[in-house]
Amino acid sequence: MERTKVLMATAPFDGHFNPLTTLALALKEVGYDVRWYTQEKYAPKLAKLQIPHFPFKNALQFHDGNMDELFPNRAAIKNKIAKINFDIQEIFVKRGPEYYEDLKEIHKIFPFDIMIADLGFTGIPFVRRLMDIPVIGVSVFPLPESAKDLAPYGLGMTPASNLFGKLKVSALQFLASQVLFKKSNKLNEEIYAAYGIKGTGNLFDDGIYHSTIVLQSGTPGFEYPRTDMSGHIRFVGPLLPAMSAISSGISISRDSSYERTVLVTQGTVEKDVEKLIVPTLQAFRGTNTKVIVTTGGSGTEELRKRFPETNFRIEDFIPFNEVMPHCDVYISNGGYGGVLLGIKNQLPMVVAGVHEGKNEICARVGYFKLGIDLNTETPTPEQIRNAVNKVMADQEYAENVKELAEEFGHYDPEFLVKKFVYMLTRSTRVEKKAA
Repeated sequence: MERTKVLMATAPFDGHFNPLTTLALALKEVGYDVRWYTQEKYAPKLAKLQIPHFPFKNALQFHDGNMDELFPNRAAIKNKIAKINFDIQEIFVKRGPEYYEDLKEIHKIFPFDIMIADLGFTGIPFVRRLMDIPVIGVSVFPLPESAKDLAPYGLGMTPASNLFGKLKVSALQFLASQVLFKKSNKLNEEIYAAYGIKGTGNLFDDGIYHSTIVLQSGTPGFEYPRTDMSGHIRFVGPLLPAMSAISSGISISRDSSYERTVLVTQGTVEKDVEKLIVPTLQAFRGTNTKVIVTTGGSGTEELRKRFPETNFRIEDFIPFNEVMPHCDVYISNGGYGGVLLGIKNQLPMVVAGVHEGKNEICARVGYFKLGIDLNTETPTPEQIRNAVNKVMADQEYAENVKELAEEFGHYDPEFLVKKFVYMLTRSTRVEKKAA
């Protein structure tokens, strides 16, 4: 019997690619023929995972390391909404037809039965509607679907708690569709129309709408309550990278000579260490706080020379599963994967991120009182120090994180993805849950 063919497809960003590696390996290990379409940057990782790779051909050769080179004007955009619109149009919307051209060629040599793609991969509607192939969409960020009782996605706003707040939400929904994201929505609809695809009118909803089923990374306890969530969305627990299990070879242990240990990172995309890493080091210079820094490869040696204090440890990379169990607080710019790992390891957090959708993640950290959201990309040393002191002093943060970590443990993403692939490749209808 011929093996079921599964094509993974992801936008070329670590936060989109890495979480799906666990799903791919789970399917591969039970006999599915799994291959992956994404940019050439991920060829080495896929080779380690022994997953055949289809690189971009017609698609623009972009990834999270060459954005400034391909889009030189992007770095100069400081306005949050303007930057969101730029990214939506140039990085996501315009790439959909290019992905489609590649996918048609791939299907000739690998006639995949199902595609599993992150919601940032804008080839989803083309595969589902034009190629008539089922698609499992994977949300690797907070649920972006619009909701009548929530502010528009991308603004980083928490749910309204009173009548005035609810009226404000209604006004913002109108403003978002008719002003803030109007040009991006229009471009999206024009591209769809050229291919005979019907959109929703809201680009944040389209990947969800066109997916056969959506797997939401995380659990209900880390998502805002909503009354109108689509019935084909399933929470599957935290999707964490398969590569996180690889040891770094760096020895990490808790140092009892320090009062507390904090971990700080800016991820791999943000290269400006002055935003978060430097003010964190400045905040705890000359204190009894151990600070472990993972730079993602940005300015490691320079930081070591600039901050030679013995309570600082600065490395390019340490797998979070190795270091987090030895820490008391996690400081980051709000990358979703890191935040989920922080919760899993029961670490209260201090988060400071605005762009690339991080405001939505940071807002949830603050809303559910898992930590403190500083509402900025450039916190001061004093803000960081005060926030760390507060989350250490108030046990509610640690208790909330522990409770959510326990909820995470009730989900099995690998089992669930195998279940849904089996169902969809046998034309089994996925029942929508009652609203």
